[in-house]
Amino acid sequence: MNYAQCLREIGRGAEGARDLTREEARQLYAAMLDGGVPDLELGALVIALRMKGESDEEMTGFLAAASERVHALHRPSGRPRPIVIPSYNGARKSANLTPLLALLLQRFGVPVLVHGLIEGYGRVTSAQIFREFGQPELLPCTTLAQAQHAVDEHGLAVVPLSVLSPGLNDQLALRSRTGLRNSAHSLVKMLDPFRGEGVLLAAATHPDYLDTMRNVLGAAAAHALLLRGTEGEPYANPRRRPRIEYLHGGSCEVLFEAEHDSLKALPQLPEGCDAASTAAWMRRVLQGDCPLPLPLANQLACCLFASGYADDFNQAKAIVAVESNALAVA
Repeated sequence: MNYAQCLREIGRGAEGARDLTREEARQLYAAMLDGGVPDLELGALVIALRMKGESDEEMTGFLAAASERVHALHRPSGRPRPIVIPSYNGARKSANLTPLLALLLQRFGVPVLVHGLIEGYGRVTSAQIFREFGQPELLPCTTLAQAQHAVDEHGLAVVPLSVLSPGLNDQLALRSRTGLRNSAHSLVKMLDPFRGEGVLLAAATHPDYLDTMRNVLGAAAAHALLLRGTEGEPYANPRRRPRIEYLHGGSCEVLFEAEHDSLKALPQLPEGCDAASTAAWMRRVLQGDCPLPLPLANQLACCLFASGYADDFNQAKAIVAVESNALAVA
């Protein structure tokens, strides 16, 4: 591939640049992930794309290349669709509740894959919170075989991106050299290592990125629950539920609209956002000593429905309501 020609096309600024076709984008990103692009050209490409902004067609091509290179996991036989939870942002201001959602799904017997970064560079990651539980099965997997075993035997695997996709992990690491985010930061949130058999929790903070994810995942006919993330993490804001959409077979269904009314009462939440405080609060919720915030209960119902655990959405909501009451009196 002629990288100089590619740079001439995409590097002319927001007004003069030309978008790549889907196939051009797939070929380019395949070379980037395979380590075939020299450092100088690689840096220029990621900055040019950042300045121009990726089109939906480009992101669709990038995702196709990335998906071809992600190490595959197998859906456990006879179980609901696995829920795939990308956890890359961590917590800075409020507690990261991604691990709680994963543990609740595990309780229902829905397989869960949490993938992301181990260290948060100043933020509290899901892996750090899982570590506070002191259970060996919640520690990060170091090999693909270990990840498959964890999903099959424990129903929950915590997997670093470096295990699933070394190429994408290298792309994320470019941020420390360029000082800028790049396409990989969005792509990792749209991966399904189960090759279309999983349900992706797809979250973004900015409306434009939500639109892009909706279009790209729709083009891929992915199964996904799309919502505005909390500090970038894919769990429903416990203070005010975001809109939650269900993408499947190229269609989009709104399961919950966003809440806009003023809060009648604040939910009980961790006192701090550090890993130890967050894990301690999660134990209280799981033991029934603290109520599960309603937005998270709503998101849990969406997951049970999308995974096929429940036959329809009303049944999923009823199941979660019964479980929430059981937790409250446990």
